[in-house]
Amino acid sequence: MLLAALGLLASATPPALARDTERAVPPTIAIIIDDMGHNLEEGRRLVAMDQPLTLAFLPYRPFTKQLASLAHQQHKEIMLHAPMANTRNIGLGPGGLTPDMDEQTLAVTLRRALQSIPYVSGVNNHMGSLLTQQLTAMDWVMKELYKYPVFFVDSRTIASSVAADVARAYRIPTLSRDVFLDHEQTEAFVDRQFKLLIRRARENGTAIGIGHPHKVTVDYLEKHLPELDAQGIAIATVSGVWAIRNDNREMFAEGEKQAIRPAYAHTDSGVN
Repeated sequence: MLLAALGLLASATPPALARDTERAVPPTIAIIIDDMGHNLEEGRRLVAMDQPLTLAFLPYRPFTKQLASLAHQQHKEIMLHAPMANTRNIGLGPGGLTPDMDEQTLAVTLRRALQSIPYVSGVNNHMGSLLTQQLTAMDWVMKELYKYPVFFVDSRTIASSVAADVARAYRIPTLSRDVFLDHEQTEAFVDRQFKLLIRRARENGTAIGIGHPHKVTVDYLEKHLPELDAQGIAIATVSGVWAIRNDNREMFAEGEKQAIRPAYAHTDSGVN
C-alpha cells in the first residue's frame, strides 16, 4: 500500500491499517528546515531527530558539507536553499542569484550551488521576494533545474511569486510552502504555527511547513514531533508528500535526468 511504498512516514502503520487498503493515508506534514549550514550545534540536533525532516542547506556555508553528509547518513532529505534577491536588499552571500545576472551567469551560479550540496534532491528559495516575481529569471532558474532529478519548493516569501507556476510549466515536481513556523522566535508563536500546520494537513490531507535552526524551534520540534503519532498525524519528507499527492508515482523515470556531479571547488570558510 501507499504508506509502505513511501517508506518515508515516521508514523507507524498499525496492522489493521496495513490490512485495510481502503483506508486513507493519515494527515501528513513535511517540515523543511531552512538556513542549514551556519549553526553546527542546532544542525546536529536536527540531524539526530528520528523523524524524516527535510533539511535545506545554504551553499558554501561553514558546516554545509559536514551536516549534509551526516544528514544523509541519518536518512534525512537534503535540499539546496538557493539564495535569491529580495526586495529589502539584504545580502545573499555566496551562491546568490540576482536580477543583474545574464542567463549564463545565473545558470552557472545555480549549477555550482547544486553541486556544492552533498546528496541534494530538491531546491527551494532563500528569501527571493524580488527574484521570484520575475518571469524571465524564474524561466532561467527552472530551465537549469529541469536538467537534474530535483524537485522544487516555492517558499512563497511573497504572495506574487511566479516560481511554482514556472516550475510546473517545466514539469518539475513542484510544491509550495503552507506555513512558516518561526517568524517570531517564541515558543508561543511556534506552537500556534505548528498547530496551524496540523490543521491544514487535516483539512487538505498534507501540508508543508518551513522553520529554521533557531534554538526555540529545535526545542519545540524535539518535544512535539514524537507526539504526532498519538494525534493521528504522520510526518514525511517533502518527496514523500509529493508522492502522496501524486498517487505514489515516481518523480523521474530512470535515465530521464542527468546526475548532479558533486563539486566542492569552493571552500566553506570565509563566509560573511
